[in-house]
Amino acid sequence: MPGLARREQPLTVHHLNQLLLVCSLVLLVAVAAVRISSRSGLPSLLVYLGIGIAMGQDGVGDVHFNNAELTQVIGYAALVVILAEGGLGTKWKEIKPALPAATSLALVGIAVSVGVTATAAHYLIGLEWRQALIIGAVVSSTDAAAVFSVLRKVPLPARVTGILEAESGFNDAPVVILVVAFCTAGPVEHWYVLLGEITLELAIGAAIGLAVGWLGSWGLRHVALPASGLYPIAVMAIAVTAYAAGALAHGSGFLAVYLAAMMLGNAKLPHWPATRGFAEGLGWIAQIGMFVLLGLLVTPHEMGDDIVPALVIGLALTMVARPLSVVVGLLPFRIPWQEQTLLSWAGLRGAVPIILATIPMVSGVAENRRIFNIVFVLVVAYTLIQGPTLPWLARRLRLGESAGAADLGIESAPLERLRGHLLSVAIPKGSRMHGVEVAELRMPSGAAVTLVVRDGTSFVPLPTTVLRRGDELLVVATDPVRDAAERRLRAVGQGGKLAGWLGLAGNGTGPHSRHSGQ
Repeated sequence: MPGLARREQPLTVHHLNQLLLVCSLVLLVAVAAVRISSRSGLPSLLVYLGIGIAMGQDGVGDVHFNNAELTQVIGYAALVVILAEGGLGTKWKEIKPALPAATSLALVGIAVSVGVTATAAHYLIGLEWRQALIIGAVVSSTDAAAVFSVLRKVPLPARVTGILEAESGFNDAPVVILVVAFCTAGPVEHWYVLLGEITLELAIGAAIGLAVGWLGSWGLRHVALPASGLYPIAVMAIAVTAYAAGALAHGSGFLAVYLAAMMLGNAKLPHWPATRGFAEGLGWIAQIGMFVLLGLLVTPHEMGDDIVPALVIGLALTMVARPLSVVVGLLPFRIPWQEQTLLSWAGLRGAVPIILATIPMVSGVAENRRIFNIVFVLVVAYTLIQGPTLPWLARRLRLGESAGAADLGIESAPLERLRGHLLSVAIPKGSRMHGVEVAELRMPSGAAVTLVVRDGTSFVPLPTTVLRRGDELLVVATDPVRDAAERRLRAVGQGGKLAGWLGLAGNGTGPHSRHSGQ
């Protein structure tokens, strides 16, 4: 495969067979590497980059690949999927209080970070101002894939998690605008022109994302599709539609897809666990493909002279630019210094800066290969340092939260003609619904547990049937009380029999409820 980058022959079935074999083997190796990285604490993105480098011209694969434009296009497509998957898993109740701080961090913080990093690159490394500004803009964006993957493993306070998630979803748009502006031939526009352009693109992207997300969730809740497997496809198609519509309208497609996916993820759609699993699988494929391709684009033997400059710029970014951007960006908000310290260290870089570093290569900016090499080394080195040490820092700052009761997996299938819903409820190991009798669930009037599946055997429960971990329940609910029934089930899953005393009644005490409270 040494002629991969130069092949001009049409794709034949034989070539397709070879490509499928290589891709499937790479996916299997990457999946196995996830297990290794989770045990060692090594970020999985570094493993995927390593696979790409090993396949490249300096590795055992000897694949010569230097198509920066194709890498940029595929990288953008992968980012759309990753942002959609992240948005689907974002809980609105956690991110809502963090929106003002995250927005400030994504705008004011980016400006501070670009200025400090570019100044360091110019005076400490000797880069020209245009190259310095490009590097400053490229590395100032936190990476959604890296942030989402770390937050899955590190239990942090809801406000910190919300700020990090929202920031990673918001800051791609202004950074892309800045990088493109700095790469354009001729003088760079005045700062207020760039600020106005960034604001306009964010506003357009936000409006389109919210509109597409609302329309999509409304449609999926009111139209019963003939097969459950169609719901995950429809959800991802709606999210991608938001990106494409936002980008074509000269808005921020990245912000549009994130907001649309977040609305879909909080809309209580039918067959949600299946949709979530499908999106997570696509997200993993996107991450693997993107990082392997970026690894292929790298030429390791050309990076020797750029290692020290990358480490110096990364040090200025990590120890000065990022903390200062957090302090300035969060100045209007009363956030404790412990949380600001963690936010400073959790500004993880990943694939996004490396993909953005292909923009100067495609634009033909002077020393574009050096810019790419510096960004690549910086991302790898400081991801290797920041990722594994983040849980340790959270514990030192006493910000790590112990994992609470596991949430229930509730899947809904609409019954259009009967004006009802079937709720399939899975009780996980950490749920406090274990040991609760069916009668103690105190479901709202119009909802009832009709079937329990335990150890492969199904039976109709009695009011005194004690629920256990691993049980699957089939709950029938009429349309008016569907949401109240789900809230009640989740409340009992979190608080057990004392859900009412703990303030987790789940709003199951409205006009359709049998009980006035528990």
